[in-house]
Amino acid sequence: SAGFRRDPLAAFDGKKAGMGYLTGTCQSARSADRGTPQRLILDPLPGQLQKNFATLVADALPPQAVGKALEIWFQDEARVDQQGTLAYMWAPIGSRPAAVRDNRHESAYLFGAICPDRAVGAAIVMPRVSSEAMSVHLAEISRSVRPDAHAVLVCDGAGWHQTGQRLTVPSNITLLRLPPYAPELNPIENVWQYLRANQFSMIVWDGYDAVVDACCKAWNWLMNDQERIVSITTRNWAQVRT
Repeated sequence: SAGFRRDPLAAFDGKKAGMGYLTGTCQSARSADRGTPQRLILDPLPGQLQKNFATLVADALPPQAVGKALEIWFQDEARVDQQGTLAYMWAPIGSRPAAVRDNRHESAYLFGAICPDRAVGAAIVMPRVSSEAMSVHLAEISRSVRPDAHAVLVCDGAGWHQTGQRLTVPSNITLLRLPPYAPELNPIENVWQYLRANQFSMIVWDGYDAVVDACCKAWNWLMNDQERIVSITTRNWAQVRT
């Protein structure tokens, strides 16, 4: 069943980090598997990604992925804070309905990833973004990949997504970078838009813990609607036949 739990992470100065999962248990950045070096395809143009997606995936795959089923995942982060979002609502024509909005600034970051073909996802909630936080998210995604499969994770070029000594990439995941300045190619952006309109709008949260609770509740709410996941995240160009 869907749920979440919180764990303190020393890497974040002792501030409690809430972690929301569809399945699995929490693992800190310190105990994450260091994994193996990963190749990263650098900065294709937007048209190249869509037209040559299968080729880019094939070029990025490591030798241990040969012969395995492939899962295409999309990943991103969203900042959720007390100010929330103002969304459209039903109201009489010509009226200006009132809506609550907080002026405080406590926030959390929702790391989310979705596999459209399987209509499943993996998410954590952290107090800030960093390579350590991304490593924890990659470990959770890794546990959600089928045992007989290898995942290609499409993500943007944020600094905490760069491979190196600080980022731990599990051996069953390969990162594929989106073109720069092309967030419209990442279906997770549409997931954030949907959650902001339906779960994060016109709400007052008392503090950080309440924001974490809202992030976990919203993600688990979406994970229980597989038809919605497929509708929002499926892209015809992001298909690879094995």
